Amino acid sequence: MRPPRILARATELRCLAVQGRRPRSAVRWLSSAASLQAPRSTAVSPLASAGFFLSNRLFERSNCLESLVASHKPRVTSTATATSTTASTATMSETPQSLADLPPHRRRQARKQAAASSGAPDTTLPANASSTLTNVAAAQPPHSLRRILSTLISLSKPRLTVLVVLTAMAPYALYPVPEMLTPTMTETPSLSPLTLLFLTTGTALCSASANALNMLYEPSTDAKMSRTRNRPLVRKLISTRSAALFAILAGATGVGALYFGVNPTVSFLGLSNICLYAGIYTPLKAVTAFNTWIGAVVGGIPPLMGWAAAAGEAATNDGSWRELLFANDGSSIGGWLLAGLLFAWQFPHFMALSWGIREEYKAAGLRMLAWTNPARNARVALRYSLVFIPICLSLCAAGVTEWSFAATSLPINLWLAREAVRFWKHEGHKGSARGLFWASVWHLPGVMILALLHKKGMWSRAWRSAFGDEHDEGEWEEDEELEEMASMTAAKGAETAGPAVPAPARP
Repeated sequence: MRPPRILARATELRCLAVQGRRPRSAVRWLSSAASLQAPRSTAVSPLASAGFFLSNRLFERSNCLESLVASHKPRVTSTATATSTTASTATMSETPQSLADLPPHRRRQARKQAAASSGAPDTTLPANASSTLTNVAAAQPPHSLRRILSTLISLSKPRLTVLVVLTAMAPYALYPVPEMLTPTMTETPSLSPLTLLFLTTGTALCSASANALNMLYEPSTDAKMSRTRNRPLVRKLISTRSAALFAILAGATGVGALYFGVNPTVSFLGLSNICLYAGIYTPLKAVTAFNTWIGAVVGGIPPLMGWAAAAGEAATNDGSWRELLFANDGSSIGGWLLAGLLFAWQFPHFMALSWGIREEYKAAGLRMLAWTNPARNARVALRYSLVFIPICLSLCAAGVTEWSFAATSLPINLWLAREAVRFWKHEGHKGSARGLFWASVWHLPGVMILALLHKKGMWSRAWRSAFGDEHDEGEWEEDEELEEMASMTAAKGAETAGPAVPAPARP
């Protein structure tokens, strides 16, 4: 015999006493999970004589119990909480209005989780400066000065041009000369601020010319890609003739500034970069994936320009390209190492960037390793990410930086290598492309700043200029002691000789 069960509240019994019996076809029996069967008996004992301890089998389900069950709140358990949280997260990810109400960091996390769960390609890229300037130009009156300037700056790819200029300035500052930008304080060779001005201006104009020629060559290709379809030539904000005139004037002015303001070697390097980027790299993009290596050479030339500009200031012979780029004393090794650093950096940066938009490259007909051979794309990024540690050690050995630079640059080099390993392991999936891209973005300025902070002999010269040189002070003290000893010896000799005896007069 089953034990009786307790009804929770006496009010339920009162409701049941008042409630009439339903027809047999509509009877629903209250039972536990273990007794979901038909009732054994249809006889119902009088409720007046029933106590609190009654079996659930003896009662028909009433309207009162239905109202109690409907108003009952279930106990919150960990399973229910997890289920409700998952449901709410799915609802938020499905409705963009709920995402807009979330804080910014929660929105980013929700988008990342949605992209990871759906397996969609990771296209998290920074805003395109050229597209932003194109939007600004399009909002201005047709012939306004602001519209013209915004369009021309957009043609020059301002973010890329700034990067090129900075990679030329850093080697110029790293060149090992006794003093920096202060030619009046020393008679030794020093760097001129006027030369630096011509270097930065000429390099920026050469980069602007090359980028404008690049846009002139492939407007039809740019129109097929989301990153480039907002460029000024695609949106017809400037005519092809005006863009070509801008590219020619910028290139001629930049090469002339480098020739007359710096030296002919740097001018030749600037002209070579324009020809390589616009004449070889851009057409090869539609032919072979080897175009990436040509683009890496283009990226490695600006550091060599900055080094040759500084070497021209300290040149002791004729200042030819042999002396500036292939010096017999080995002083030009630092420039080639910095050029190699920029050459290697192009691969992890571009391989990660191109992976997220590989389908767009494929649709536009541009042959990139990201879609032609994804496995090799990841291997190339990993291979070149591992060369930064030897390059940093070589800069220390060549006398460009102190040996402490090898230690301080090691963490950021290992960070880039770690992200490259993840990129190679997952072939761009699971957020590895995004991780490598942002690691490369922060890696280059980090290494350059550390190299400038650890320049060979910089802190020792700063210490001597602030507190003096102990060796020099010792030499001055020794000279003063010698002068005092000489004067004391002369005085003693005069006292020993006594007064002078007058010579006898002649008759």
